[in-house]
Amino acid sequence: MISLGQLPEGTLGVAVSGGGDSVALLVLLHRSGRKIKAATVDHRLRPESASEAEGVAGLCAELYIPHSTLVWDHADRAGNLQNAARDARRNLLSGWARAEGLGHIVLGHTLDDQAETVLMRMARGSGVDGLAGMAAERCENDLCWHRPLLAVRRAELRTYLREAGIGWVDDPSNEDTQYDRIKARQALEHLAPLGLTAEKLTETAAHMRRARAALEEATLALARSCARVSAAGELCLASEIFAKAPEELQLRLLAASLRWVASADYRPRFAALESLLETCLSGENFGQTLHGCMISWRKNEIVINREPSATPKAAQVLTRWDGRWEIDPKGLENLQIRALGEDGVQCCPDWRDSGHSRRALLASPSFWREGRLIAAPLAQFGQIRGVKLAGGEKGFYDALIAH
Repeated sequence: MISLGQLPEGTLGVAVSGGGDSVALLVLLHRSGRKIKAATVDHRLRPESASEAEGVAGLCAELYIPHSTLVWDHADRAGNLQNAARDARRNLLSGWARAEGLGHIVLGHTLDDQAETVLMRMARGSGVDGLAGMAAERCENDLCWHRPLLAVRRAELRTYLREAGIGWVDDPSNEDTQYDRIKARQALEHLAPLGLTAEKLTETAAHMRRARAALEEATLALARSCARVSAAGELCLASEIFAKAPEELQLRLLAASLRWVASADYRPRFAALESLLETCLSGENFGQTLHGCMISWRKNEIVINREPSATPKAAQVLTRWDGRWEIDPKGLENLQIRALGEDGVQCCPDWRDSGHSRRALLASPSFWREGRLIAAPLAQFGQIRGVKLAGGEKGFYDALIAH
């Protein structure tokens, strides 16, 4: 019997592409008696994708499972296709889950997927974090992603479906060697005689996850000793303490700081991060940008602020802005929100009384109507309340530990 492990109570969202892994997950959850809702992302990258989504919808109808098809509009897509499709899939599923009132989404990644991921990351020269592979559970804000099949082989799931008399779709791109994952899949067949099997690679991932957990705890301890976060979102690292830490912890804390300030999904490229660390440890005054952040030196502190030009354009006021600001939109329906910027600071005669640096205020939330500044709460201008840094300083510390 295939185990799904310990999944949370309540209704679960399930991502179902129509392939064997996700269809097997859907059926396993259904037969376990769990209450579920399913969604299929139609990337519109192949002519067959719409009919495949319809096939999933038909199966869900037979099983009395609510189903939604989420279509990716990729007309303005640029850059790496796989990365763009992956990000779109996650964004579409996140939006669907929140609209459905779901706090958990279950994914059908298998032991084979984990092994392929580790092998690809080895080829890229990844460190401990990369070789830890995919997490069985990861929570981001109000949504948790679960992978209960990471200990199950792909072939076992297909055998399960055959015995159940349920079909699935084989994506032709799974044979296309222009994709790194398919190259890794084929390479594993040749590496197995050397002992480098899918099972061994997943064992490596488990060892690396333990090492990562220890490093994260050490990074958190370093952060508590040298980091502070202002109410305006400025993050400062006491340079004397930071400079004495091991290089691995310095790199981790610096990367985590940039990610948190920019609300970025990924850390910056290692070469750029390594170069920035060298600059930070130089003991000289400096100022530069990286990863949507401005990094500078001030009074024996490494100071990290959000880069104003990297914040969202002026738009309708929502409950979350620039990833890390919580906004109460009540009464703000006729206003737009954007970074305060240089033109906004000039409208705030009392900004120095706020106690916040000018650089921090430049990227802080401000509210406008027809090109006129109405309020800039962090710069002590206007009467708007209900604007705060999500999680405050604790939110930064929490972000240092993988969930």
